[in-house]
Amino acid sequence: METIGAGLARQAAIYRAGALGHRPAVPAGFAALERRARRVSSRTAWAYVAGGAGEGRTMRRNREAFDRWAVVPRMASGAASRDLSVDLLGVRHPTPVLLAPVGAAELMGRDSDVRIARAAAATGTAYVLSNQACNPMEQCAAALGKTPRFFQLYWSKDEGLVDSLIARAEAIGAGALVVTLDTTVLGWRPADLTLGSLPFAQGIGIAQYTSDPRFRELVAARAGGAARAGRPGAGAVRTALGLARHRVSRAAVETFLDVYSNPGLSWDHLATLRERTRLPVILKGVLHPDDARRAFDLGAAAVVVSNHGGRQVDNAIAALDALVDIRAAVGPEPTLLFDSGIRTGADVFTALALGADAVLLGRPYVYGLAIAGQRGVEEVIRNVVAELDLTMALSGTPNIPSITRDLLREVAQIQRPPSHMRADQSS
Repeated sequence: METIGAGLARQAAIYRAGALGHRPAVPAGFAALERRARRVSSRTAWAYVAGGAGEGRTMRRNREAFDRWAVVPRMASGAASRDLSVDLLGVRHPTPVLLAPVGAAELMGRDSDVRIARAAAATGTAYVLSNQACNPMEQCAAALGKTPRFFQLYWSKDEGLVDSLIARAEAIGAGALVVTLDTTVLGWRPADLTLGSLPFAQGIGIAQYTSDPRFRELVAARAGGAARAGRPGAGAVRTALGLARHRVSRAAVETFLDVYSNPGLSWDHLATLRERTRLPVILKGVLHPDDARRAFDLGAAAVVVSNHGGRQVDNAIAALDALVDIRAAVGPEPTLLFDSGIRTGADVFTALALGADAVLLGRPYVYGLAIAGQRGVEEVIRNVVAELDLTMALSGTPNIPSITRDLLREVAQIQRPPSHMRADQSS
């Protein structure tokens, strides 16, 4: 599928509307996008969505890693149009940009996941549905129509719940199961801790659970036990905890907090997926080459090289640096997806050149949601894709396979003078 002139088309639409006095819903540059999203967000929402682990060193390192690479454009390629399409797990996608799973997105806008799904459908962008969504996966699937969707799985302590979520993902036509490995426990997140704010404890971001039959069995068992023990009923503390707005009982919240993620997740658990699902399995949160090799040896269809956007381990390796290491270790064939630090179309270009087959976009589209709902998400997606297309046009790359490592140079290498100009050159 050929995407012809996505960049020029986006520019033309913006400039023509501008001539009539209409501006885009969201800023075109990431820094302005982030500033505006912060202005319209609550303190707790911003702490959760924009915050990182510890001192924020991993978040900074993610961006610094992109800054270390520079594009070396090639001229006069003769290609008037670009084909941005990619094949992922046997499905052709119009662009190499997917929407990452983002939990508790309702903090940034009501009916968040359904609105994101509608924006994904409007732009033809595959969406990885979050296990921590604020709308059930079935509602999001209906909003997506025929647009590809994956489902992110957090491995619960309750194996029956794991199986139930997998079965539902299969039923909604998910193209793959994306198992997140790096959040068996929550990282140390000072922005949330300082405010004493965890959205899940307020019933935000647990819609996949409250809509699940196995989870409801667990809640009923817990509520029944509380009643027999003479403790307050499920609804007695709902209003005090601010849960009524989300129609979530205290029993549901406590059950979620009990079973949410399995801190003992192991490769043995992952090996059971061969018998538990017919879906391709993608393992997300891989940073070490040995883990990537093991994932593929186990039968994973792909891995997502990711440090969870800097939200889990402070002072961790930049995801982009890990991508370079992992691609070198596994060779050219295995499918590598990438997230953590993607902000612009030029970033997408860099990640592809360093070995990613496609990327997952996270915070930027959530900022668009905060500013302008579904329209804001759509515009962020279109802007990122447009800049990727223009970067390709200006760098002589007519399609995604032509974006290769030789189009990049490390900044330190560029800053060194040519060998014939060095002062220490021998005569």
